[in-house]
Amino acid sequence: MRLSRRALLAGGAATLAPLPAFARDAVYPAPDREAMLPVPGGRVYVRINGGLNGPRPPLVLIHGGPGGTHTGMLDALALADERAVILYDQLDSGRSDWPQNPVNWRVPRFVDELEAIRRGLNVPRWHVCGISWGGTIALEYAARQPAELVSTVLGGPLIATKAWLADADALRAALPAAARATLLACEGATPPAPAACDAATDVFYRHYNRREDAPAALREAARAVGNRGFNQRLYETMWGKSEFVSTGTLRDYDGTPLLARLDGARTLFMVGQYDEARPVTALGFAARIPGGAEVAVIPGAAHGTLSDRPAETVGILRAWLTRHDTHPL
Repeated sequence: MRLSRRALLAGGAATLAPLPAFARDAVYPAPDREAMLPVPGGRVYVRINGGLNGPRPPLVLIHGGPGGTHTGMLDALALADERAVILYDQLDSGRSDWPQNPVNWRVPRFVDELEAIRRGLNVPRWHVCGISWGGTIALEYAARQPAELVSTVLGGPLIATKAWLADADALRAALPAAARATLLACEGATPPAPAACDAATDVFYRHYNRREDAPAALREAARAVGNRGFNQRLYETMWGKSEFVSTGTLRDYDGTPLLARLDGARTLFMVGQYDEARPVTALGFAARIPGGAEVAVIPGAAHGTLSDRPAETVGILRAWLTRHDTHPL
């Protein structure tokens, strides 16, 4: 569920965007505001670009992992020309506190964390976009039916572990024969050397996780002072060590029943053409939401849509947010 195991987490067309995303050689803007906000279990790092009191509801983005950071979502700051964009590191990740207490590593606490950020920033209404594992948090938050929620975007989301693993198996089966055979052997009783497993996993990621190299500005942001980066222990505790087998606390996670509590008119699934969360699976989940949710497929992108196709992803988000800004509560 990570946009990269080692570095960072991070159906429309670019013509949907009235303004482009950042150029690949751009420098990301400094935050207009930073804060360490209290949440259940500690404090989390939050950065805001744009005015929270502007005419359009803010957008908060939830990063993947578990254990990732906000840096993989920096391209979404292009939307700050129209509204406030809120990014944050979940507890025990990035620049947030690291109490490293597994009692905090529960889905409901991460959802409470999101609501604590809204209250801490005094935001009356907002759009919520969760990517990958962040999509799990967004799903759970939207299922609570908070009055403050304007719309929900589920980007390549983990909705159910069983479905995620089925997608991973299907995509692994489509890999070149050598990589496929190695990955299968890595799950066996006598696995190959770790280096061979890592190399085969990298082939999988290059196909379905992130197809483009991260720009220099994104790599630099991941090395910022105070950013402790990805939390491997958190990831392995909640998910496990392999993309293809879940042994952690999320191994039996099933948020499918929650889909019935979402508003189809205000829910968007956003996936890459080559996403680990396959478009066909997203379509199935969208159909289970009352009224049916919309599905946007980003051409040419894998799981990291903002990394692979930032202009197209920002364009989809910009159009969706604008269309739903005035949705009545």
